[in-house]
Amino acid sequence: MSDLIVVADAPGATHGWATLGARRYRCALGRGGIIAEKREGDGGTPVGRFPLRQLYYRADKGALPAAPVPAHVTRAEDGWCDAPDHPAYNKAVPLPFAASHEKMWRDDHLYDLVLVIGHNDAPPQPYHGSAVFVHLAHEDYRPTEGCIAFSRPDLEEVLAALRAEDAVVVKGP
Repeated sequence: MSDLIVVADAPGATHGWATLGARRYRCALGRGGIIAEKREGDGGTPVGRFPLRQLYYRADKGALPAAPVPAHVTRAEDGWCDAPDHPAYNKAVPLPFAASHEKMWRDDHLYDLVLVIGHNDAPPQPYHGSAVFVHLAHEDYRPTEGCIAFSRPDLEEVLAALRAEDAVVVKGP
């Protein structure tokens, strides 16, 4: 296996490093750092081993990168439910959607590539966190809301190197 291993710079840090084989990549983490007990809205990146599920990509922002999972062309009507009391919690939903949700089609570049990982999805438990993805980072690597974020070249390289049976492994401080 060639799991992508993610660690923080220090306890509570919002920046970290990911390793895949011999390569090391800079990444942004959640504003709450890496945490063992994920809760909805805490801004933490959860500790755990998360299988690879699906890739969302903006076809208008570049070609489909090599990836070990099924790909979905992101559309303006794609959303992700983050309402803990809704039956669709932590699942893809069509927009418009009445309950609280993330828009997968964003005005910035952060969701131009989104690797959906298996965090709190088998089945989703209310309030245990939703929409924890691997996606693109801001240029300054500012903290995410709990996701793991890379530069586009790094994420494309990671996607090409991963295999379907691999996982994202987040290690605690």
